[in-house]
Amino acid sequence: MTSAYEQLGGTPFFERLAAAFYRNVERDAPLRAMYPTDLGDATRSLALFLQQYFGGPDDYSAAKGHPRLRMRHAHLAIDNAARDSWFAAMTAAIDEVSVEQPLRSAMLEYFTTSADWMINTEEAQRQTPGTSE
Repeated sequence: MTSAYEQLGGTPFFERLAAAFYRNVERDAPLRAMYPTDLGDATRSLALFLQQYFGGPDDYSAAKGHPRLRMRHAHLAIDNAARDSWFAAMTAAIDEVSVEQPLRSAMLEYFTTSADWMINTEEAQRQTPGTSE
């Protein structure tokens, strides 16, 4: 069976997706404030993480260890609004790089679940099913 990584075109695809995502982040002031001034490292890390998650090389883990997404983002107050902004930026990036079905649905399912899991404010967790720890 061919991995999503291979079906999507490998590393170049994930580099384009990460770049598109961060262009969207640049247009959303509250979301942009959650990221460092220089987005270069974040863009590379996101591309590596996504390519690994979707069946590509494990370069992310080799460089940074286990993803531990929630732990790596614990210093940020992620509420429903931040989750929605992040998800909108990622959805727009997927649209920009033209992911077709059924891969589009698979990616959006992963991003929905991940975005919900990243919510870490008490108020938002009470309002979002499936985010309790």
